[in-house]
Parts: sequence; structure tokens; C-alpha cells
Amino acid sequence: MSNDSTSAPNFIRNQIREEVDVGKVDTIVTRFPPEPNGFLHIGHAKSICLNFGLAEQFGGDCHLRFDDTNPAKEEQAYIDAIKEDVSWLGFQWAGDVRFASDYFDQLYAWAQHLVREGKAYVDDLSPDEIREYRGTLTEPGRSSPYRDRSPEENLDLLERMCAGEFAEGEKVLRAKIDMASPNINLRDPILYRIRHASHHQTGDKWKIYPSYDFTHGQSDAIEGVTHSICTLEFEDHRPLYEWFLDNLPVPCKPRQIEFARLNLNYTLTSKRKLKLLVDEGIVDGWDDPRLPTISGMRRRGYTPASIRKFCEMIGVTRADGGLVDIAMLYHAIRADLEDNAPRAMCVLNPVKVVLTNVSEDHNEVFEVPGHPARDDMGTRKLPFTREIWIDRDDFMEEPPKKFFRLAPGKEVRLRNAYVIRCDEVIKDDRDEIVELRCSVDFDTLGKNPEGRKVKGVIHWVSASQGVPVEVRLYDNLFQVEQPDKDKDADFLEHLNAESLVTMQGIGEPSLAEVTPETRFQFERVGYFCADRHACREGHLVFNRTVGLKDSWAKIQKKG
Repeated sequence: MSNDSTSAPNFIRNQIREEVDVGKVDTIVTRFPPEPNGFLHIGHAKSICLNFGLAEQFGGDCHLRFDDTNPAKEEQAYIDAIKEDVSWLGFQWAGDVRFASDYFDQLYAWAQHLVREGKAYVDDLSPDEIREYRGTLTEPGRSSPYRDRSPEENLDLLERMCAGEFAEGEKVLRAKIDMASPNINLRDPILYRIRHASHHQTGDKWKIYPSYDFTHGQSDAIEGVTHSICTLEFEDHRPLYEWFLDNLPVPCKPRQIEFARLNLNYTLTSKRKLKLLVDEGIVDGWDDPRLPTISGMRRRGYTPASIRKFCEMIGVTRADGGLVDIAMLYHAIRADLEDNAPRAMCVLNPVKVVLTNVSEDHNEVFEVPGHPARDDMGTRKLPFTREIWIDRDDFMEEPPKKFFRLAPGKEVRLRNAYVIRCDEVIKDDRDEIVELRCSVDFDTLGKNPEGRKVKGVIHWVSASQGVPVEVRLYDNLFQVEQPDKDKDADFLEHLNAESLVTMQGIGEPSLAEVTPETRFQFERVGYFCADRHACREGHLVFNRTVGLKDSWAKIQKKG
């Protein structure tokens, strides 16, 4: 994260700087606390960059802690993926990976403490009855008939719950706070539920599991977290967070600060809905390049630097800024790849060109830069032969006035090579173009002969030495800006049927030995990445990361 506070608004960074300047806080400790019930997405990336970035800037620590309180929805695969995502983004957590389950013994002891103090009780109401008794935003709740059990009875029932004597849903442990509070979160929230489920970290030791609200703040306190940073939906939970810290013998009292979450257009970040897309086979797993998961973005070809830059660009505020334009994300990615991706030529929709004045055994090799502005990327070799491939979109039989590519009787320059002229169009019995016959002007290598203006430049690949490539053209998964805006409608109705288009193209020979996750600019086409799973020797698969046009940059210039 940038140290330049003017680069984007970040009110949390400004507040912490003030605290440090006046000596209110010494060592900053933040944490990133995901629940291991799905893969991380772009919204989590913002939180990762914020928490780890603040720790880096102020010389503190950032913990990676899994708030693993619901074994029914958690998996080791999610834990492994989350650790990999954080590392891939370029961050390193302080110490070992932590788990809220590491503190289950302490949390249970603190639950017993609340019971002894008369501030928690075992409730026999069913889940539906608890919801009914809780009241509404305009009506106060009602006390459970079990609310006034003695501490001794509650302790006995809690121990029996822990021993597994009761069925799931038969009893819960609740805090005794205020059933008339205008903040529904304070109306005797649940602390423990019975769950006869094996836990990925603790096995079968526990028959009861703490709620997220009872776990989160106390885990922060145990770890010495100074700033508990979360999104605005937890603002109403802050009084409860603080109530627990005030009523338990915790070692410290972290400060909770809320910020506005990231809402990106044409995108869903609900883990429940993302999981549905995965489970229903609508996408190819959690790392499908159409998903906003960090794993999906990585597979599509996004770079860690570009994601961190995007998170810095959008800033950190308390105000809900509405939808962030996905073009802003594409701009950050494109800017990074423009500087750092080597160049190559690849024809996605090939049509053959026969150069009639070139001999059949002609094999001229052009040595061209790997990157036009990066000498450190070396050079690559382009073989020039009698037969080449060009993109079908670069030819028109009846071109409009400003079509500066190839047409009958017209000339165009092959990038890094000669000027050619189309002399004849060959079609099949369905009137489809199958071949173009052209002639080469061998006096045009690296220059424009006087008196001849050739505006068009197209890419090409040797037909005999090009390599076959599978190209996956990814687009937005949804056709509308807010696919889940209407809560009563099915968000799947807004799926984009053209979100993935696969083409069989031809690439220049330098691509033959590419390694997975290598990124390129395919000249005149866009930025592509060798698929980290499917790409291998003899089977080249490239995912389109982003196109060449930068609509966000144009908007910025107009502004």
C-alpha cells in the first residue's frame, strides 16, 4: 500500500497515523480473519491489502486467523486456498497461521464466567421461537421463560451440552443483555449452539460451537490486536463486540473500525451465490476465470501488483460509494501488463494467405524485440514463409472508406515484415473465403517507399511454423450491472451466455515452450495468460485477461 495519503482516501490510515503521532498506540496489530467456508474474492482482496498494508506501513504485525466456528460449512481445501491467495498477493502474516478454534478452551471458560456472573443462560426455546421472541425493528423482544434460571442450573446444563447429552437445536447458551434494546444484536444473542459435527482442527472434541459474535472479538483480544477492521455491515455488531470485551477478563480491548465494502458492477461477491455457481457446474470450479475470486483472477492472468494497485485506487471510506466500475479494475491490470508483459503474435480466427512471389522453401527469420520498451526482455524470432495466417477480421472484400487493413487490390504491412498486396480471393462452393493470394514488395522491409502510403498494419503467423493454441475469450459472467439487485428474482437469469468463447488459433513459434501463468500481449488482440492448469507442452491454452482498449483511461482524461 502506498504511503502517499493523497493517492486515494483512506480514513483508517489517517486515524492510525494520528494515534501513533500522539503516542496513543505503540505497535500496530491488525488481522485478516476469513471464515474457511469458500474461496476469497475481490472484496477480500481489499481487506487483505488494507490490513496487511497498514501493518507494513506502521511497522506492525498482521495476523492471518481463520474464524472457524461452523464445521458444517468449512473445509481444509478452503484453508489451503486462502493461505495461497494471501501469499500470492505478496503478503506474509506474522507468526503461525492462527485459528479461532485454538481458543475454544478459553472461550468456553469465558462462557462459564458469564454464566457465573448471571450474564448468560441456557435457553430451551426452539430456533423459530427465539426468532419470534426477539421482536422486530419497531417492537421490543420478549424474555425467554428460561431467562431466570440460576447460575448453578445454567452451569450444569452448559456442561451437559458440552458433553453431548442434548440433540442439535434442543438448547443454546445466550447472553443476558437487553431484550428491549433498539439494537437487535443486544437482545440476548446466542453464544453457543449444539452441533454434533467433527471439526477440521479439533476433531470430535466439541459438541458445542461458539457463535461468530462470541468468538471474533475475544480472539482479537487474545492475540493483542489493536485495530479490528471490518466492513460496515458489522457496525451494528460493535456494541455487542464491546459488551463482551467489557464483561470478560480479556487481556486487551481492540478498537473496531468499519469501512465501506467493495461493490463491483457486473459482479457477485456473495460466497453463498458463488458456491451455488460452483456446485451447479455453471462455472468450472472456484478458480474459474469468470469468477471474482482471487484464484479465478490469478488464473485469468491478473497480477498481484495490479490487484493491489486497484485496491489502492478505490481507497477506504465509510461512505457507500455505490458500484465501482469494473473498467477501473481492467485499467489497473492493463497498465501493469503494458509495462511487464512480453509481446507475441497470435491469430485467433485464421485465414490462409499464399504469397505468390515467395518461393516454397523461403524461410526468412526476423529478430524482433520481446517488448518495445524493455531491452531486458530480449528478442524473439519470427519465421517468414510462403504461406502465412492472418486474422479473418483483417480482410474485407468490400471495405468501408476507413478500413485500413487488407482488401482486394489494397496493401497492408505485416507487422515487423513487408508490405503485401491482395491480388486474388479464393472461395469454396459455399462462397466462403478459404485463401487469399497476395504478393510481397521486398523493398518495404523497415521502410515506406517514397510516394506510397500504407496505413494498415496487421499481425500474422507462419503457416508452416506456427503453433496451434486454444484461446479462451472471457467476458463478464453477468449481463447487468447488479445481477442480485432484485432480491426476489433469480440472479441466474442474468448470466451472459457469451462469457466464455473458445477459439482455435495459431501462435508464433516462440509460444511453443511457454510455461503456465506466463502473460503476453498478443499484438493487436489483447493480454493473455497461459492457463495455470490446462497449458502444457503440446497443448497450449491461453486465457484472455483483458483487451487492449482502456475505457477507464479515456474517462479519466475527459474528467
